[in-house]
Amino acid sequence: MRWHAPQKASGSYSCSANSSNMTAKEDLEANDSQISTIQVATQGETAQNADSPVSAHCGVKKMERGRNWGWLLSGYISLNVLLLGIVLVSGSVFNGTQISSSHLLIYLILLVVLTTIWMVYYKAHTCRVDSAVLYKDSHAGPVWLRAGLVLFGVCSVLMDIFKIVYYVGYVHCESAVKIVFPAVQAVFVIVQTYFLWVHAKDCVQLQKRITRYGLMLTLSTNLVVWMTAVTEESLHQTIIPDDSNSSSNTPHGFNFSLRASAPGHCKCIHDYCDVFEKAFYYLYPFNIEYSLFASAMAYVMWKNVGRQMDEHHDHLRFRLWDVVVGPVAGLIVLVAGLATLVVYEVDVSKADPNKKEYALTIYYVTNIVTITLMSIATLSGCIIFQLDKREHVSGKNPTRSLDLGLLVGASLGQFLICYFTIVAVLASGVKGHVNGLTLASSILTVIQLCLQNSFLIKGLHRKPFKEMPTPTVFANARVVQRDPDRRNSSIVPAHALPITLTLLQGRLSWKRRILKEVCAFLLICNVILWIIPAFGARPQFDNPVGSYIYEFKTWVAVVNIGMPFGIFYRMHSVASLFEVCLAS
Repeated sequence: MRWHAPQKASGSYSCSANSSNMTAKEDLEANDSQISTIQVATQGETAQNADSPVSAHCGVKKMERGRNWGWLLSGYISLNVLLLGIVLVSGSVFNGTQISSSHLLIYLILLVVLTTIWMVYYKAHTCRVDSAVLYKDSHAGPVWLRAGLVLFGVCSVLMDIFKIVYYVGYVHCESAVKIVFPAVQAVFVIVQTYFLWVHAKDCVQLQKRITRYGLMLTLSTNLVVWMTAVTEESLHQTIIPDDSNSSSNTPHGFNFSLRASAPGHCKCIHDYCDVFEKAFYYLYPFNIEYSLFASAMAYVMWKNVGRQMDEHHDHLRFRLWDVVVGPVAGLIVLVAGLATLVVYEVDVSKADPNKKEYALTIYYVTNIVTITLMSIATLSGCIIFQLDKREHVSGKNPTRSLDLGLLVGASLGQFLICYFTIVAVLASGVKGHVNGLTLASSILTVIQLCLQNSFLIKGLHRKPFKEMPTPTVFANARVVQRDPDRRNSSIVPAHALPITLTLLQGRLSWKRRILKEVCAFLLICNVILWIIPAFGARPQFDNPVGSYIYEFKTWVAVVNIGMPFGIFYRMHSVASLFEVCLAS
């Protein structure tokens, strides 16, 4: 048996033709088949003929060892970058003197610049080498995910522009780093959005070690940017009471250097600082989601480095007229949620305790109704899945594994807040109707999270429905006799059927329709459950029961740790529900 070594890639920088790509791909597949044949042969061959296969087998083991070392070292790089970022974020929050926000921003600028350089290098060199990208992962980077990345990226660039204008007003008393970082980050967002839009599906076969390092650097950079944005936005939303044992309606910002607000002694040199400050704080949720989207896509690319796969995939289509009830019911919930958010923000900002109590009541009633409807819909979907006879997907899929891991992990944030709230309300004796509504809302949220996670896990593991082949219909003999064009054939293709029969042909089965209606309703409901906390609603701070039972510092830590994960869970659920809806 012969051992053919894989051909070395030429140093050409021109785009390879389809024929050369197919030849290289066939060579790789042939090598793989020969490797597997050699592995089988080594078990059955005698010791006299074992020299050649054993040496080849050792070569295969060496290649696998090199791949594992590449994964391990790139993982260590990511871990160290993340840990240093966590230390600097924590230090800039709790120590504004020795470790200031300027130190953190300098570190972020270094990471962003290095990541941008690597992405430009990948685009200009790596992907242009012959046989560098022979395979594409059809499951990675779907168009709707990349469209969401572009939307969040545009909002992130707007946020950076508003920050630049804001800090220019304080350039005489603030560090220039606070102006440089938004400018560098805007360039980084533009380059990264283009990079992920074009190369999210790549399975790199050459320069694998450098690519793994670069992708882990990209992942770490986005996570550190995410941590910084989440911390700054949490400090802005946190309401600190006048004393540690009571709650106040007046929001007081922590005197931490990471917060974007300028020092009290510093005055803006133009008249629009307050306007731009409010504007970029409203854009923080989009920047936070952008960093998470980019991190997830970079992780999938990292898992796909060196991966070879079958490029065949199912083409999933979505038609708006397939679902009606779910979107209509979801839009009603969405409008009610937006109205509740407006009323809540207006009434809570007032000093009147009655207005605040009314705002909390409206918030919890709306939340309870929404969560109850979502639980009923999710339970219906789970029952349909029990009746569904579709096969479960098999084989490794980095995108699906990441989706499930993020889904379960991010839900822990909401579980954390809900259980702390349940214990606090029960310990306080459930006094008042607001506390009763708080308890009911927390319990129902736990139930809904469990049901929705089960529904999504079942849905993501099912194979898509296979569309039936285009049917043919036998024509009536009398019609054939009357129509001279059809005398030679008694079979009429489906595309020649009348409109009414064509609609009947494309009608969904009742199980598929229910699944699509449920997915559409849950998708819109998760959008409003993302909007309300992402844009400033914090009933955990406006209701004093949590800070009374656990003391303010502990309660702030619980809410500010769990809330970002809860917000991300709702947005990630939207993406997963869209996948399940398409597969249905």
